[in-house]
Amino acid sequence: MTPAFCHIVVMDRISEFLGQLAQAARRVITQSRDEDFSYHNKATVGLDPVTQIDQDIETALRALISDAFPDDAIRGEEYGWTSEGARRTWSIDPIDGTRAFICGLPSWATLVGVIEDGDHVAGLIDLPVLGERLIATEGKTRRSGAPAAASGCRDLGSARLATTDPFLFEGPEIEAFDRIRRATLVARYGLDALAYARVATGDLDLVIESGLKRHDLDALVAVVRGAGGAIGDWDGGEDWDGGRIIAAASLPLYEEAVALLSA
Repeated sequence: MTPAFCHIVVMDRISEFLGQLAQAARRVITQSRDEDFSYHNKATVGLDPVTQIDQDIETALRALISDAFPDDAIRGEEYGWTSEGARRTWSIDPIDGTRAFICGLPSWATLVGVIEDGDHVAGLIDLPVLGERLIATEGKTRRSGAPAAASGCRDLGSARLATTDPFLFEGPEIEAFDRIRRATLVARYGLDALAYARVATGDLDLVIESGLKRHDLDALVAVVRGAGGAIGDWDGGEDWDGGRIIAAASLPLYEEAVALLSA
């Protein structure tokens, strides 16, 4: 087989496998006991909640990945790295939006990103409460099996904006985000990964956030780009470790947001 054909075969396998991981995560939740929904706070200042379900989902997904792709690395929110330095990495956030989860809100998601040679080649956003799943591979995103497409919005004045919590911005970020908010059509808050899913489905146009970890964002990159959107850092690059992320419905909108954030 040619290298190109081998790549297609592997990507097809990864696409199917991401669906299996989503199903496994949902099984953990449906089989959980009432006490598994209680949480403890990982933070010394503020709130960073974790539940037994977070930990059980990550444990289950790690086992499946290790069995199916034994040579790959895994990086997860709850249990860190295994096989760091491998060519392909699976990045897991078992419950993105645990604050929403413990409040009974539907915006939380299971996230899995696949990074190969530094490139985000595949991603999963699974939204169990909404019965919705976005999977991106080979530069294309599908929403519950059907093609997903960003709105294509090209200017801030027409853009529907989201951020999970505007009070998470610090210092100069506060004023920078407020410039964006005042320039856009409407702003919605508290959506977690659902906001990025809605950029990919054309229902929102712009998400701006700060302080994200790699497990928060690795799944989002392929999903947004596979729907025709643009995603990068506040400076117009790809500093994923910096945690300051813009997801936009089009490249012109992304570039306009970058320019205003730095104004």
